[in-house]
Amino acid sequence: MKNMGFRWYGDNNDSIKLSDIRQIPGTTQVVGALFDIPVGEVWPKERIAALKQEVEDAGLKLEVIESVNIHDDIKIGLPSRDKYIENYKETIKNLAAYGIKVICYNFMPIFDWVRTDLHYPLPDGSTDMAFQHKYVEGSPEDIIKSVEKNSNGYVLPGWEPERLAEVKRLFEAYKDVDEQKLRENLKYFLDAIIPTCEKYDVRMAMHPDDPPMPLFGLPRIYKNREDMLKIEQMHESKYNGFTICTGSLGENPNNDVPAIIREFVKKDRAPFIHARNIKFMGNGDFHESAHLSSEGSLDMYEIMKALYDTGFDGYIRPDHGRDIWGEKGRPGYGLYDRALGITYLNGLWEAITKENK
Repeated sequence: MKNMGFRWYGDNNDSIKLSDIRQIPGTTQVVGALFDIPVGEVWPKERIAALKQEVEDAGLKLEVIESVNIHDDIKIGLPSRDKYIENYKETIKNLAAYGIKVICYNFMPIFDWVRTDLHYPLPDGSTDMAFQHKYVEGSPEDIIKSVEKNSNGYVLPGWEPERLAEVKRLFEAYKDVDEQKLRENLKYFLDAIIPTCEKYDVRMAMHPDDPPMPLFGLPRIYKNREDMLKIEQMHESKYNGFTICTGSLGENPNNDVPAIIREFVKKDRAPFIHARNIKFMGNGDFHESAHLSSEGSLDMYEIMKALYDTGFDGYIRPDHGRDIWGEKGRPGYGLYDRALGITYLNGLWEAITKENK
């Protein structure tokens, strides 16, 4: 696949080097971000330029940003949101100046994603991340302590200390925000930024809720096909698009992931794909797995075939991997298993391509 990418957290926040990524066969893109810019502030051109130059000097491309996070005032719908939306528009403009084509973002209140175990042991001796409902019956603070304790010293995306220190205040701020209100606030945001996206040719790609269900009483609005249709109708522009994360959507067994891909890629509404597998454990619990179909509960062949059949030519990356071969990096974002995932996905793609010629 010509736009196979690898998420990278930068020199100061990742044990993986760009030279490592460059050696993964078939990998052309780095999916990056400026993780130290406070949410809501404008990303400076000079910082974007430096990141792009660093990536290109390593022989790779930087065309997807994950993520430019949305300030909570926008999600809550506070009067101050207009200031942060203007900043977001300026960031879009600045990113476009350096060749960025897609911005992956999410609209999840407080928590970008939730796992109850960052080092779930598998029979082969590897570990991965897992979600079990019994562990989210307590307070959010319990989950926060567990994540911070088991993150191998890394700051995990969406779980930044300054953000989590405000959790109690944020829960109070979101108390009157239900699904309908959150949708209204998303539409307000999209109506404001999509003209800027169209002008500068930068596509927004909203990431699904992870896991795709309400937690701690917080609303979730991108859980399934029905939610996607509602978001699509908020702004009839291809610049209002989706990141289809096969793992996040696949965590609900009622979601037919290949069918979702066929529908929304065919409509040119999915410029970015996260490809990963998960394994159901019963009672709605799951753990992440190696990418192979045989290792999880999702059919990765059917997922890749759906992309091929719909003429997908956007950006794709492997998502969370296991910790294998003694690696102790950022949970879910080690080098080795994600590199294996890329090799597997590219192998499926080559086989499907040749099979159909």
